[in-house]
Amino acid sequence: MAKVGSLQALVLLVPCLLTACLGEIMFQLMQGQQLRDWEHLLSPRGTFKLGFFNPTSSSYRYLGIWYSKLPHNPEAIWVANPTNPILNSSGVLNLDADGRLKITQNGGQTFVVSSNPPGQGNVTVNLLENGNLVLAEVGSGGSTGRVLWQSFDYPSNQLLPGMKLGLDPKTGRNWTLTSWLSDKDPAPGAFRLGVDPGGTNQLVVWQRDKIYWTSGAWQDGKFQMASELTFKGDLYEFTFVSNEDEKYFSFTTKNNLTISRWEINLWGQLVQSILASDGTTWRYSTTSSCGSNGNYSNAICIDQKPSQCRNNSELFVPQRGYYNRGDLLYSDHNSRLTLSDCHSICWSNCSCVAFGTLFTDGTGCQFWSEGGNFVANDNFDVLYVLTLTNSQDRATDGSSHTGTKKRWWVWLILVAVSGSAVILLGCFLYSRRRTRKHVQQTGQSADTPSNSLLEFKQQFLPSHRLTNTSETIKRGNKKGGEFQLYQFSQVEAATDCFSPDNKLGEGGFGPVYQGILDGQQIAVKRLARNSGQGLEEFMNEITLIAELQHTNLVKLLGCCVQGEEKMLIYEYMPNKSLDSFLFDEVKRKELDWERRRAIIEGIAQGLLYLHKYSRLKVIHRDLKASNILLDNDMNPKISDFGMARIFGQNESKANTNRIMGTYGYMSPEYAMKGIFSVKSDVFSFGVLMLEIISGRKNNAFTASSAPLGLIEQAWELWNQGEILELVDATLGSSCPRNELLRAIHVGLLCVQESPGDRPTMSEVISLLVNENAVVPDPKQPAYCISKSANGESSSGPDAQSVNYVSITVMEAR
Repeated sequence: MAKVGSLQALVLLVPCLLTACLGEIMFQLMQGQQLRDWEHLLSPRGTFKLGFFNPTSSSYRYLGIWYSKLPHNPEAIWVANPTNPILNSSGVLNLDADGRLKITQNGGQTFVVSSNPPGQGNVTVNLLENGNLVLAEVGSGGSTGRVLWQSFDYPSNQLLPGMKLGLDPKTGRNWTLTSWLSDKDPAPGAFRLGVDPGGTNQLVVWQRDKIYWTSGAWQDGKFQMASELTFKGDLYEFTFVSNEDEKYFSFTTKNNLTISRWEINLWGQLVQSILASDGTTWRYSTTSSCGSNGNYSNAICIDQKPSQCRNNSELFVPQRGYYNRGDLLYSDHNSRLTLSDCHSICWSNCSCVAFGTLFTDGTGCQFWSEGGNFVANDNFDVLYVLTLTNSQDRATDGSSHTGTKKRWWVWLILVAVSGSAVILLGCFLYSRRRTRKHVQQTGQSADTPSNSLLEFKQQFLPSHRLTNTSETIKRGNKKGGEFQLYQFSQVEAATDCFSPDNKLGEGGFGPVYQGILDGQQIAVKRLARNSGQGLEEFMNEITLIAELQHTNLVKLLGCCVQGEEKMLIYEYMPNKSLDSFLFDEVKRKELDWERRRAIIEGIAQGLLYLHKYSRLKVIHRDLKASNILLDNDMNPKISDFGMARIFGQNESKANTNRIMGTYGYMSPEYAMKGIFSVKSDVFSFGVLMLEIISGRKNNAFTASSAPLGLIEQAWELWNQGEILELVDATLGSSCPRNELLRAIHVGLLCVQESPGDRPTMSEVISLLVNENAVVPDPKQPAYCISKSANGESSSGPDAQSVNYVSITVMEAR
């Protein structure tokens, strides 16, 4: 008997020892405990697992639940933070003292998962064997008490056995499934599945809040128009409850070993899945077909209503390949658009024969026109190509037929287009005559030698018309931001005719003015005719900032392109740029160590986003103190993307013959050889860190009879063991010595001569915020500023900073 008791104790002890040693598996989360990024919470029999994960090919992290039998490619059945992704592996799930579940990242930002009131006493979190994450009170004897919150009440895109799909009039709760935005982004997409809130007991799929599909009324244990939903009578039991208190549909499994789920996918299809004991998944769609032509496993079959140029003999078939860029009909940069939205837009446009996503996360749309040449190639992304279902109508060479049949109405369209062209030509000539008259009266040039407005519209706004008033173009970010194309007269009025009193400064780009537009304070960056920068940098900045969204990046509100006038409109920053504080003997005192540390970390987060987590992999190439703007709360925002470059996801470095940037911040490999990469920005960040800590410019540091650059001075002090002498005297002696040492240490790692020795921005942030991280010794840094015989910097005088956007000095080395 004693042996049996010892054996039982050992069996119970082994999981505890494994948990303690590995620190990866938990079976319960108690108050005050944390679930870190690499840890998991398991259900009692290990069927389900809770933890942080990356969706397919996504760099963002989410907290979710998935089947533990699929560890290498988890398909999340529930996501806690679909609209609040975590940028790195710093996410931690906490059960706080008030009994609420919270996700924190980077030690500061918090997202509340559970919205329950505080519990009466102790609470605990358990992942049940049915996949439900439950937050409940714990009785004095350890028994589970009142449930305070459960994940089943907040479905994602999956319905599990025991979950409800419907309404609870008493609590106002509405249990619905919502499709993902893309397979890389679990944010709400185009489709939603729920119970009809009206008098009919049926299921409804909504597409953008319009009814897309209905199941028919529930009768005799099945849906009248979708009996296939409930035909698995040997596996499931289905329930539809409808009374004054609640109205919902649910199902359970007759065999407890059967693992099943329903999913509303990206195309609005309701897909049923059964997971076998060997890990194999069986799937079948129940809510979509391809009209009268039957099902096609390789085709996109959603609601395709015939029109004057489409019929049921055509389908969009996914194929890997590409079109020539000149065949592009237009692009839509709205990142709220899903593949199904692209399908609907292309289907309704008679000139569209193919579509695909625009961004790497599977959002936005690109459309190709009739007459384009599609080239099949397995090395390219999937495009959805219009294809005839009848084989005799396909091209004889085996390639897909991407155009519709020629019909009589094509000639009618040609006649109409020709007539419209004549009318438009007349309007153009009349408008040009009026413009010339305006120029004669005002003396303002309206010549457009670069045809910049046309180029701008063709490249960035091909699907929109420019009207006489400001046109709002949705940028498609998730926070509802907008990008506007303003008329010259609007900007002129906003700045009081570019009054000298509103001028904030002037530099290489041109003057910068303060103004008020649409009731908001703005800063207008106006390209001067003799500027060293031109249309390329102007377009580059619009392309980048319009697509990038981060709290540490400057916000571009809009632009103005009219004749030779090219202007960028930003949010106004009353605290100007970092250099206006950092290098001013009086204002520098306002930057205590806490504020400087926050500025350093904010800049680092912005760079990390550019390098790793944005839709576009971006190298800034001109990071410096004057390009760091400070908002009302002194939060840093990276600005001036005119020199930035977009990299492909698999591209690590590039070479250029045109060296642009600012001496003192340029990495040696870029200044000498024109080679740049993310490590070039890391070098600039290292210089900036040393400047923030010392309060001195890199190209204006003299500590002895022989002038030394800031990097050189820091290296000498490091080797002498007197590195704290570098610290700005205005910080005083009360600053945490270990934080200062660590910051300088990381700064020296960033300015090492070899790019391979420099850390990435994710490593920089980890070294800065993690006190226990081991910081390697720095190697000798690069000295990228040459000195003349008289000790003066060869880079020339510094450009003056302006209130909003500072000026980049562009020189070839």
